[in-house]
Amino acid sequence: MLRNLNPHLAATQAPPVMEARRWIEGATFPEDRPLLNLSQAAPADPPPEPMRRAMAEVVLADPSVHLYGAVLGLPALRARVAADWSAGYGGTVRPDQVAITSGCNQAFTAVLATLARSGDNVVLPVPWYFNHKMWLDMGGIDARLLETGPDLLPDPERAAALIDDRTRAIVLVTPNNPGGVEYPAATLAAFRDLARARGIALIVDETYRDFDARTGAPHDLFADPDWDDTLIQLYSFSKAYRLTGHRVGAVCAAPARLAEVEKWLDTVAICPNGLGQRAALWGMEHLGDWLAGERAEILARRAAMEAGFAALSDWRLMGCGAYFAYVAHPFAAESDIVARRLVESSALLTLPGTMFGPRCEAGGTGRAEATLRIAFANADRAGIATLFARLAELEPDAI
Repeated sequence: MLRNLNPHLAATQAPPVMEARRWIEGATFPEDRPLLNLSQAAPADPPPEPMRRAMAEVVLADPSVHLYGAVLGLPALRARVAADWSAGYGGTVRPDQVAITSGCNQAFTAVLATLARSGDNVVLPVPWYFNHKMWLDMGGIDARLLETGPDLLPDPERAAALIDDRTRAIVLVTPNNPGGVEYPAATLAAFRDLARARGIALIVDETYRDFDARTGAPHDLFADPDWDDTLIQLYSFSKAYRLTGHRVGAVCAAPARLAEVEKWLDTVAICPNGLGQRAALWGMEHLGDWLAGERAEILARRAAMEAGFAALSDWRLMGCGAYFAYVAHPFAAESDIVARRLVESSALLTLPGTMFGPRCEAGGTGRAEATLRIAFANADRAGIATLFARLAELEPDAI
């Protein structure tokens, strides 16, 4: 047993994706039934070749890419984010309201470091994104769990009842991880109004915004001239440009808050990855049409998922969008057992709802035990067809 172990860290759940990978360690799958990995929400392919060539040229030709850079990120990338966000959301975002981070998870942790300390609390909808919950647990910050309805949408009125004098923020993810649902603009505006009235922050994680099915801006929060007194937006370049290994994310917030973020970032990573930042900037400058094609493909996979579950009467699709389908399974066993048995019986790797919410005995509704997250962006349409062929083979009492 370890001595002198931080009890908050010890009580935090193990990394879910790493746990799921251990389920398949040493396992073998027949050639005619290979593993279909639907666990992790990440592109399976490298960046497009033109971007990789541009990255290679930067590595050879730009000595500054190998040196320490600005803690809050490459000025040109901050300016490009500000310009694109201003145009795309119909508002005003300045470069000094943008910081670049080593991935969106780091953006979240840096922002929380400016907002809350042990003993404070944050309102977190259920099902949650597990890394958000893990970070709160590590810091001794209480997650005030906001149960969502059958549509997986959070209710501002229910959230208001959870807020007290130690509440520091409300955290929303849209399109949602793990639920896939896209929050209506009116819902986001209502949460902004609630947060502003109660003097707390509204954190909106839009990691998957590039794959939103709606046309135009998904909300008008940036059109508010005083948006940065309440709103903190998070973003990831990883999904849009397949830069997961290069770790590039962004925060949009008040300059005074970013000055505090800078302190935290300087002690953790000093500066974001230089090559990844330049790749993200190159992608914003050159890959608009390519990204539109990526979005169209993800939306086609979403449609295939919706059609597939419509034909499976024993399964219920609760949410579907961006990279995810969140489904109620038909088995008597709890979801963590179901997920492991699906590997054995059907060569399907998914994540159980118990990784995204509390078990019933821990104060939840029982939804965690009854649900699975399926990251369908990891499978092409042929892979999705394989998924449904294997699910259709299962009898309700097979697991």
